[in-house]
Amino acid sequence: MPWRGRWDPGRERERMVTHQLRERGIRDERVLEAFGRLPREAFVDPGRERSAYDDRPLDLGRGQTISQPWVVAVMLEALDLHPTDRLLEVGVGSGYAIALASSLAGETYGVERIPELADAARERLDRLGFRAIRIRTGDGTTGWPEAAPFDAILVSAGGREVPAALVSQLKPSGRMVIPVGGEFEQDLLLVRRTESGEVSQRSLGPVRFVPLISDPHPG
Repeated sequence: MPWRGRWDPGRERERMVTHQLRERGIRDERVLEAFGRLPREAFVDPGRERSAYDDRPLDLGRGQTISQPWVVAVMLEALDLHPTDRLLEVGVGSGYAIALASSLAGETYGVERIPELADAARERLDRLGFRAIRIRTGDGTTGWPEAAPFDAILVSAGGREVPAALVSQLKPSGRMVIPVGGEFEQDLLLVRRTESGEVSQRSLGPVRFVPLISDPHPG
């Protein structure tokens, strides 16, 4: 039953964790705790806070969205992040997913193609105390070579294929979660790089993300 009365973001966050995540199969307590701590309302535009805990993606403008909480939780649970892990997110958007990821991982890097979103994410994350996250503007399909290799890569946009540059920036035993497919639906893949350099893929189910766009004329 919807909450009737004064809007209480803490209560809405608890409901999200219970009904959208735990009851739908998210089992990693670290992931659930991260969602329970982070104020999602801080990542939406002013005036839209009451929509922050809706069970759906939320519009950011510029054709971008904050992904549905359950989808972000599936991705983070699949990455199995640890405090010693070096992590890269491709497609920072509002900064919500990278904030969650940074509370589970160690060194955290993010690439965002749209300068306005990158600037807003930096300001928001700094205000919330996530000052160690490094974000730069650029083509996420090329990763962040200077900071590689990574234990984990979180790709928050859907591509036609898995970018070879991102695979090459995974450590041995590294893993990446990435949506791959067409414009209207993708397959969420868990990609693993073995100690010998071989690459395996496993489907986590159908999703729909904004497009992963590469720069055809870098530099």
